[in-house]
Amino acid sequence: MTPERRFKKYRWLLPLSGLYGLAVELRNWLFDRGLLKQQSFSLPIINVGNITVGGTGKTPHVEYLVRLLSPLTQVAVLSRGYKRKTKGYRLATALSTASEVGDEPFQMSHKFPTVYVAVDADRPDGVRHLISDTPTADVGAIILDDAYQHRYIKPGLNILLTDFNRLFIYDSLLPAGRLRESAKGKDRADIVIVTKCPSDIDASTISLTAKALRLQPRQSLYFTTLRYSQPYRLFQDDGQPVSLPPLNAQTQPATMLADRHVLLVTGIASPKVMVRDLGNRCASLTPLTFADHHQFTTADAERINDTFAALKEPRLIITTEKDATRLLLTDGLSQDVRQHLYVQPIEVAFLNGQQESFNNKIISYVREN
Repeated sequence: MTPERRFKKYRWLLPLSGLYGLAVELRNWLFDRGLLKQQSFSLPIINVGNITVGGTGKTPHVEYLVRLLSPLTQVAVLSRGYKRKTKGYRLATALSTASEVGDEPFQMSHKFPTVYVAVDADRPDGVRHLISDTPTADVGAIILDDAYQHRYIKPGLNILLTDFNRLFIYDSLLPAGRLRESAKGKDRADIVIVTKCPSDIDASTISLTAKALRLQPRQSLYFTTLRYSQPYRLFQDDGQPVSLPPLNAQTQPATMLADRHVLLVTGIASPKVMVRDLGNRCASLTPLTFADHHQFTTADAERINDTFAALKEPRLIITTEKDATRLLLTDGLSQDVRQHLYVQPIEVAFLNGQQESFNNKIISYVREN
């Protein structure tokens, strides 16, 4: 097995990628020379991001950091709030909706009610609010969700993610590929994590991948895989929404898929790994995929209803936590669909015995700062 993968590129768009690349390089040069100013802050700030468009598993890695740091200090997560219908700074509350703060911040605020979750496209402004506003003034560490290219703020620790199945070193700049900036943008990272690895990845593949990435001696490299925990019901028997975890979730063993015919409904950037993993655990799997952050319509609900009704018994529906935040608000889902719709939580697990090393590096940084 080699680290290089085959994936789709639009080679006829390479001239446009060249123009895009020149603009990005100029912007980075201005930051590197100090002509565009970065702001630093006095508390620990960790950025989790990538140099590609979507699909590297940022949310489960941010959640991993939240679980790791919450026992030590008051944690805040600051996101852009992609596709929300509001502007400016907004702190998520128990009454916030996905349309107000974005689906991923909504998901995170419900999963971690003691963590501050805020959104602001202007990241320095968001950090200033978290530090100075009375409700969040006791914040001890801030995790930036997807701010690798938002260079107006200077994090104390930069974590760069890359999908094992689409390593950035083999990709092309937008619009021919998915790179937001050239692969040399990796040099700003303190930690690089290769995500979505096979759980049985061998030592030779790890070594080949490490050599291909050509990291600097100061940079640390880790490998993670996806882990699927217990699914939970999204709707009660009467069709009403249940509370999202950790409150009152009706969970089922992860082995519940074993003899089921499963409809997998996703609106995420890269569903292929989930299709592969869950497909190996059930009698049959029918994927129904939508665009990333897709807003489900009544027409989509009808499509889901019809596709589910055509499946053999016993059957159920699985969706992601991010999609669940939007399916909750979707009109037209049948009672049968609502009674069989489960949410599949996804977590990350470190491979090759690297978890302790990673945890110590993060905890040491936070304690020292």
